[in-house]
Amino acid sequence: MNAPFHSQTLTVRAADLAEPDEAARIERYVADHPEGTAFHRPAWLLAAAHGTGNRARALVAERGDGLLGYLPLLDIQSPLFGRTFASSGFGVGGGVLSTDRKAAAGLIEAAEELAARHSCPGIELRGGALPETRAGWTTRFDAHCGFVRDLAPDDEAELLAIPRKQRAEVRKGLAGDLTVSTGTAPEDRAAHYAVYAESVRNLGTPVFPRRLFDEILNAFGDDADILTIRHEGAPVASVLSLYHKGAVMPYWGGGTWDARRLRANDRMYYELMLHARRRGASRFDFGRSKTGSGAYDFKRNWGFEPEPLGYATWTAPGARGRNVDPTSDDHSAKIQMWKRLPLPLANLIGPWISRGLG
Repeated sequence: MNAPFHSQTLTVRAADLAEPDEAARIERYVADHPEGTAFHRPAWLLAAAHGTGNRARALVAERGDGLLGYLPLLDIQSPLFGRTFASSGFGVGGGVLSTDRKAAAGLIEAAEELAARHSCPGIELRGGALPETRAGWTTRFDAHCGFVRDLAPDDEAELLAIPRKQRAEVRKGLAGDLTVSTGTAPEDRAAHYAVYAESVRNLGTPVFPRRLFDEILNAFGDDADILTIRHEGAPVASVLSLYHKGAVMPYWGGGTWDARRLRANDRMYYELMLHARRRGASRFDFGRSKTGSGAYDFKRNWGFEPEPLGYATWTAPGARGRNVDPTSDDHSAKIQMWKRLPLPLANLIGPWISRGLG
């Protein structure tokens, strides 16, 4: 007579990412999961926490000794923008990761309970399994789009894959007196931060703490690097990119005022395509852009097709949802003011503000 079968119970618990074996187990799960992203990695969550002074929290769903789901959460607190659990903080992805519907639902329920227990009024899920009909949640697929395409097999094919009008801009950049360098050495990091800080100030956005970039580069090792374009020895465009599962994502990039005249940004993205292919990447992930924005149009000009992204937010009963949308009327005057700040002042106070954006 066969022994009776006892099904194992699904459990959801807090994960201790400071414990090396726990973090390594989750890193393997993310690497093996078909929807795992760079923003799901414990390396990302811990680096974002260390780089911004926010707290990393994480939940795992298990049955027996089998891992069925994972939810990275950054506990972001800001006196200006309020508090939220962001999955994943300072990323554009990193929501609930699971192939089991009950596990995914359990992680979402556990996130609500964790937020309530710690008096956190909101949760943001960026992609992944989203709540279907749970009270308090709002799900949108019309706010942001992603842009991904395959890389071409050689340099000339890559150039020809760019639509004609944008290709002409790239050719102007190729003909200019510009040099290209890649790396993660101190000089690469300094050049990138100088360019990025000026770029976001010009857009009216506070710059992130430099420590955030350093922590990500240190944590990702060979899975991240910086490509910088220089004119007469001075950096004019630079991008920090992430590499994950055969894809390159130019994540934090920008250019100085001279970059537009020199077509340095156009040269930068083309050179990154070539560089990424040479180091083994097969896809170019142009990242997220707000639907209908200038960045959205820019990526379409490069021949990328937009794919809607699903995001969900939860607001505790009686609480007010936080608003960090730079296109909202609430922030338009502040953005115009920020654009006029002297760069040294913007770089001084910007990191204090931006660590609460997430």
